[in-house]
Amino acid sequence: MTHNTPGPSVAASVDLDLDDVVTGQPDPLLFATVSGAHLYGFPSRDSDVDLRGVHLLPVEALTGLREPEETRSRTWDRDGVEMDLVTHDLRKFVRLMLRRNGYVLEQLLSPLVVRTTDAHAELIALTPGVLTRHHAHHYRGFAATQWRLFEKSQELKPLLYTFRALLTGIHLMRTGEVVAHLPTLLGSVPAPEYLAELIAAKADAEHGPATGFGPERVRADVEGLHTVLDDAQGASALADAPAGFDALHDFVVRARLQR
Repeated sequence: MTHNTPGPSVAASVDLDLDDVVTGQPDPLLFATVSGAHLYGFPSRDSDVDLRGVHLLPVEALTGLREPEETRSRTWDRDGVEMDLVTHDLRKFVRLMLRRNGYVLEQLLSPLVVRTTDAHAELIALTPGVLTRHHAHHYRGFAATQWRLFEKSQELKPLLYTFRALLTGIHLMRTGEVVAHLPTLLGSVPAPEYLAELIAAKADAEHGPATGFGPERVRADVEGLHTVLDDAQGASALADAPAGFDALHDFVVRARLQR
């Protein structure tokens, strides 16, 4: 299993009526989904909406002399909410999938779907072929980066990102399922009981301080979850290397020729 399962309230937390954004892109979008705090289950009233997806360049864009626009970014304001859309060309996105990159898998499997196609569904079906126990390195590294940000800022946001990354990594190692929604993870992975309170506190402000707990306890809990992730990686039934390269190569070629 690879699906990213949210709680029932997630879809209601963000406006998915973004057809104008999708139709305004210069090349076809194979998919566009919502990532970031909305996907993770702890958006604030002032949270940005992070849209991520895949566009499909024409063959001539990859064979001519000009550098292809493999990554595109756009930021705008919609009714007082900052929106940003980042898309990769299909080839670049698939290469990232093959590099134990949990972030792009979360985008691909996000249940907050703005745009989908048959190609999106096929790419999801190919995802098990890229999952390996080495995806634990991605989540371990992401958690370490967010912990350093928390130590510097003492803000709640990077602390929740730290816990979310560790719990997602543990769950993936144990089940082969990518779940990025922190409230859902609290029901499947042993975690500190105060996380539910921190999620509720995050709803009030995107950059609020982390308060109400002892810093040494939090440090010990984070270190403990790193150990749990290490153990889960060691015991994981996931493969040691991706097995889906050929199938993904064929998919990219076929999608490009059918554009």
